Amino acid sequence: MTETVELRVTSKDWQSHRPTWCPGCGDFGVLSATRKALVNTQWQPKDTVIVSGIGCSSNFPHFVGGYGIHTLHGRSQPVAQGIKLSNPDLNVIVAGGDGDGLAIGMGGFLHAARRNMDITYLIMDNQVYGLTVNQASPTSTMDRKTRSTPYGNIEHPISPVQLAISAGATFVARTFSKEGKQFESIMQAALEHKGFAFIDALSPCVTFNKVNTYDWFKERVYDLNAPDSDHDTSDKIAALTKADEDFSGQIPIGIFYQTQKPTYEELDPTIQKFGNVITRGALKIDPETRNKILADFR
Repeated sequence: MTETVELRVTSKDWQSHRPTWCPGCGDFGVLSATRKALVNTQWQPKDTVIVSGIGCSSNFPHFVGGYGIHTLHGRSQPVAQGIKLSNPDLNVIVAGGDGDGLAIGMGGFLHAARRNMDITYLIMDNQVYGLTVNQASPTSTMDRKTRSTPYGNIEHPISPVQLAISAGATFVARTFSKEGKQFESIMQAALEHKGFAFIDALSPCVTFNKVNTYDWFKERVYDLNAPDSDHDTSDKIAALTKADEDFSGQIPIGIFYQTQKPTYEELDPTIQKFGNVITRGALKIDPETRNKILADFR
């Protein structure tokens, strides 16, 4: 009998098309950290699917090896959940921006989190709609002047971290694209987590956001999981409290919250009864049972 041996995955296996982002875009740091984390996990590109919506950051699947699906604006989560339920053996990553995931795509995000789907969700958060050349996004800070808010933004920004924790995500973190090694470590932890893992990746837009710049973040971010930190990642209330820190002051980056509970796939009765139909062969039922099932739909 011939034994199949999978070769060790390298960084070249996770490279695809050349990124088309603006020079200096924070998404380059996100891409680099993600590729390195994928090498660390030794996931196989043939077993991995990256799903995105619309926006600058949603071009992500084009630049990473493996399978990629570029969906509609705000619809990446429903597609990703369908993929995971159709073939639970696949590794599924969702990538997008703060506009795509926290405006039109908010519903998909929250329901995937509450279901604890075994999916990794990465939001590249630049606090502006960059693809449509500078409008206020759900995470834009107060008073930000953009093309859609010429007199200053009057809407309070959403906290993606608080949303994810409140909705039921079992792994919630925030990263900064300039902190490459920390980002790589957190991304690897998210990929290896069993359940819905969410990362709010602070990713400066160098073209349209002249407020929340690299220097602005560098002066404010601090490591939530530093050796001298007393933050307990299993404490949900502590995580929510840390996530409430004002963006005008200190900004914690790191793992806010992590816990373990059964995933949606582990609880789904169909998957539990029949297993993965796609990878383990067609579902075989006798004609009598098949006709009975069909009759129920008439």
